[in-house]
Amino acid sequence: MNLKHITIHQMRLFNSLANHLSFTAVANELHLSQSGVSIQIKRLADSVGIPLIEKIGKKIYLTDAGREFFSATAEVLNRLELLSEEIQDMGENIKGPLRISGITTTKYFMPHLLGRFLNIYPDVEPSLEITNQKKVTQRLVENRDDIFIMSTFPSNIELDAIYFLDNPLVLVAPANHPLANEKNIHLSVIAKERFLSREEGSGTRAFRTHLFEESGLKANIYMELGSAEAIKQAVMAGLGVSVLSLQNIQLELKAGLLTILDVQHFPFLTKWYAVHHKDKQLSRTAQKFLEFLQDEGTKTLADETLKKLNSYSKATE
Repeated sequence: MNLKHITIHQMRLFNSLANHLSFTAVANELHLSQSGVSIQIKRLADSVGIPLIEKIGKKIYLTDAGREFFSATAEVLNRLELLSEEIQDMGENIKGPLRISGITTTKYFMPHLLGRFLNIYPDVEPSLEITNQKKVTQRLVENRDDIFIMSTFPSNIELDAIYFLDNPLVLVAPANHPLANEKNIHLSVIAKERFLSREEGSGTRAFRTHLFEESGLKANIYMELGSAEAIKQAVMAGLGVSVLSLQNIQLELKAGLLTILDVQHFPFLTKWYAVHHKDKQLSRTAQKFLEFLQDEGTKTLADETLKKLNSYSKATE
């Protein structure tokens, strides 16, 4: 084993390969030829003296040594990135990459928050990945981003989770639904309605499943849809009822296209958290964004959301 011949370039290549498990993806990401990537990975393995990857069929897997080396490269590259930022900017300027991922519902507020942050710090280079709960959790496990925006998060990983915004979940129906004017509707009544469900891995689906099971009920699942937008369209089309975040449906409520049913246990107030690994060394930019979320998110958006919920409740009394 001759680790002194390992280059930073090879470490970046292997780090990318461990994330993507595809030579083609690495070549595209780093703007290299696939053959060049293969040669460098082979030289790296020769320097280490033990296989780091193995091919089974057409798929690439990390060996035990590969997983250990991946962990080491992640630590080294992260420290080098922090060092580069510190050297380039010994002052108070906030600049450089900021990688964020959030679950699907965050698309209704994260672009606005991020935009406000970039107005203050225009030299920040943002990346915002919006996907479902299952995929964001996987990105969190793999430590692929700086900050993860979630309402629920794994309990088997040491994390720092910072609350910054309320997330009320409501039971929505078409505006002309027969139960639209009913008060304190029992959950058993809703269990008889045709229910529109998000896909496996969705946070609202997990909440709805848990709530119904706790009450000894089972939702009458009529259709499964892959996004909050699809759910909204299906509810407006009269196909059923569903659980959505209040933040998803502001325009539809104002336009009279949807209604919130007054159902027991609703609205259910969950919270949005900015999450990262407890031992992760956040860049100055990521730390500043966390401070921004706490200051602006809690102070402004949370208050606005609760005001909207209160005003809607009074309007339907």
